[in-house]
Amino acid sequence: MFAESAALARVKPSATLAADAKARDLKAAGKNVISLAAGEPDFDTPDNIKEAAIKAIRDGKTKYTNVDGIPELKEAICAKFARENGLKYTPAQVNVSPGGKPVIYNAMVSTLNPGDEVVIPTPYWVSYPDMVLLAGGQPVFAPTTAENGFKLKAADLEAAITPKTKWLILNSPSNPSGAAYTKAELRALADVLLRHPQVWVLTDDMYEHLVFGDFEFWTIAQVEPQLYERTLTMNGVSKAYAMTGWRIGYAAGPVPLINAMRKVMSQTTSNPASISQWAAVEALNGPQDFIKPNAKLFEGRRDLVVSMLNQANGMHCPTPEGAFYVYPSVAGLLGKTAPSGKVINSDEDFAVELLETEGVSVVFGAAFGLSPFFRISYATSNAALEDACTRIQRFCGAVK
Repeated sequence: MFAESAALARVKPSATLAADAKARDLKAAGKNVISLAAGEPDFDTPDNIKEAAIKAIRDGKTKYTNVDGIPELKEAICAKFARENGLKYTPAQVNVSPGGKPVIYNAMVSTLNPGDEVVIPTPYWVSYPDMVLLAGGQPVFAPTTAENGFKLKAADLEAAITPKTKWLILNSPSNPSGAAYTKAELRALADVLLRHPQVWVLTDDMYEHLVFGDFEFWTIAQVEPQLYERTLTMNGVSKAYAMTGWRIGYAAGPVPLINAMRKVMSQTTSNPASISQWAAVEALNGPQDFIKPNAKLFEGRRDLVVSMLNQANGMHCPTPEGAFYVYPSVAGLLGKTAPSGKVINSDEDFAVELLETEGVSVVFGAAFGLSPFFRISYATSNAALEDACTRIQRFCGAVK
């Protein structure tokens, strides 16, 4: 008889992937569904990046590579960090993995022992706590509030840290809330971390280029150089370059940590796809002029969605600084009755009823560790967003 391992029993499947899969199944069955669950840009990968991949194939660059990245890509990553973040790294300090998830997981597996704690602000990307659990660690959740813009405050970080704390995972701009930390806000968190030298920082900067208005992006090792030697600065090509399926994530940090992560990869995934690596070289070294216009398009979509959701009965939607998500509250709908006759007792109930009644797929807030909210990805067309938000308004208007 099959029995899953104790490690696997500690975790649950990704709620975002599950919501998107259910929407796909309903579409395949003929139901008119708009999925706002998946977190990937609807733009196509730029042509110069595609051509670089095709050239790599034609040039025979289809063999195994160095386990954690080709030298050319590591050089491009070092140049990116210097150019955009004022951070100087050598190729020996760089890890390239088959996506952002393996970067995080390999860092956790490389460093966590039973009982070690990892501080994770809520709401969090669904995979953070489960990767910590798989690696044998213990997630410790530090709360944020909508009133504070879903951003971790220094006092709450201080309260979450214990002698067992090994890591803080910090995501800015955030999935799921879109919240992004200012330089001053990172400075306050850095001051706490300086008092706790045993705590390392994994900063997930995957949405770095998707910030709006006059917001200026900063990463924590840039704000506080004393944290440089205990920070893993993570990024990737998936969001800014519309390369989700190419599966390239990367990070830079202290050489002993990078060496440990390489050791894990040598016995698990081995190298990321060679073709994807050469495409990523072109992404980082090639023209960057499409990034800001794309961010401007996302900003317009954000404004559309925030405006329409705030017109829905019983709903409040804050305006985030970045990424391509909003995280609205459904507190005003709890305890009320959906058109189906079922009572909405939670954000999960709301998401289920919205999908069943109006065919709009969203991800409920409990999956991200903070209720009663839900996440919408607005990485789709304006027409689809207007249709979806109209359906949400109709659903909320029918709640009794």
